[in-house]
Amino acid sequence: MRTHTKQPKIPVTELEHSAFCKPGDELPAKTLLEEKAVNVQWQDIPIEYLHCSVEELDARIGRAKQELGDSVTILGHHYQREEVIKYTDFQGDSFLLSQKAARLPNADYIIFCGVHFMAETACILCESHQKVILPNITAGCSMADMAPMDDVDDAWEDLQDVLADHGGIVPVTYMNSIASIKALCGRTGGAVCTSSNAVAVMDWALNQSRRVLFLPDQHLGRNTGLELGLSTDDMVVWNPFKHLGGNTEEQLRGAKLILWQGHCAVHKRFSVKQIEMARERYPDITVLVHPECTMETVQEADLVGSTEFIRKTINEAPQGSKWAVGTEISLVNRLALENPNKVVFCLDPVVCPCSTMYRIHPAYLLWVLEGLLNGKVINQVTVPDDIRQDAQIALERMLALS
Repeated sequence: MRTHTKQPKIPVTELEHSAFCKPGDELPAKTLLEEKAVNVQWQDIPIEYLHCSVEELDARIGRAKQELGDSVTILGHHYQREEVIKYTDFQGDSFLLSQKAARLPNADYIIFCGVHFMAETACILCESHQKVILPNITAGCSMADMAPMDDVDDAWEDLQDVLADHGGIVPVTYMNSIASIKALCGRTGGAVCTSSNAVAVMDWALNQSRRVLFLPDQHLGRNTGLELGLSTDDMVVWNPFKHLGGNTEEQLRGAKLILWQGHCAVHKRFSVKQIEMARERYPDITVLVHPECTMETVQEADLVGSTEFIRKTINEAPQGSKWAVGTEISLVNRLALENPNKVVFCLDPVVCPCSTMYRIHPAYLLWVLEGLLNGKVINQVTVPDDIRQDAQIALERMLALS
């Protein structure tokens, strides 16, 4: 057995998740120097960029984009701040954006305004000549950081020892994971999933094996399993800091779904109490949440769906409709701006943006753009060829099921 009881380690990105939280409903634009007063990990950047005003950043980014032309494509995840998303060529969730990058072979450089695992996925799917850039290399993901490869390798070896002669196990990883985990899924008969297709992928996996290991988000895994008709009695949680994940061999053999103990710090904040308060305020409200929320929150909501589902549902809703939304505040604020004839607000009364997404400040975007103008590639994200090949297999399995 490889896993053993050890001291729990909380990722730094998880400890920092509430760094930008504040009361109110606005996130005002600031210089990078002002924002660096927030005590989180920041990538060092030349001092000239620290003091740039909003107006100067706007002018210089516009000039750099114009000079670079079609050689550069800027991708922006829906959770990016308004000051960044306005410069992007395409907006979407992580996988849609990576697919978009793969369909733009003329772009030599892909600047991904998102977090590290997204840039990795784009790198896996892009052409070999394309270079993927992350404006701020400290923009990680606390959920992905909860499943480091050493812990996953140990868990997988132990699960093989316990389950190989008892129906086996297939791994499924959420898109929000490091490339090495996607590669593990590729070489062991598993697949990747998104929040949009998690039901289809897990259903497929359960037809390949008696049970599934779902990484790294236990809440998406649990909510998906319940949608497929499993009960919580069919599930166990794998705690990487305990021997056999805190389970007995009998519990693992009796499970149909083994959930890695990870979560999204943003979506874990949404609660049943917040839903009740929204319904007291607006009796005709529709509550729409992301499936990364806890089981209790998802079951209390009216509608549950991916980022793209949330956008589509609200944008196509009738005038005068009211929406309380359980997802990242930057997207909710954008939906409210795009739908002035509807009531759209975030369930959480505290403004709490994703602290790693929020580290993509316009100053970092300008820095990498002007680097390209000067012939310098800053913050290129790469994936080793063997990892890339295996991860691509897992992604292709997912696409075949979509």
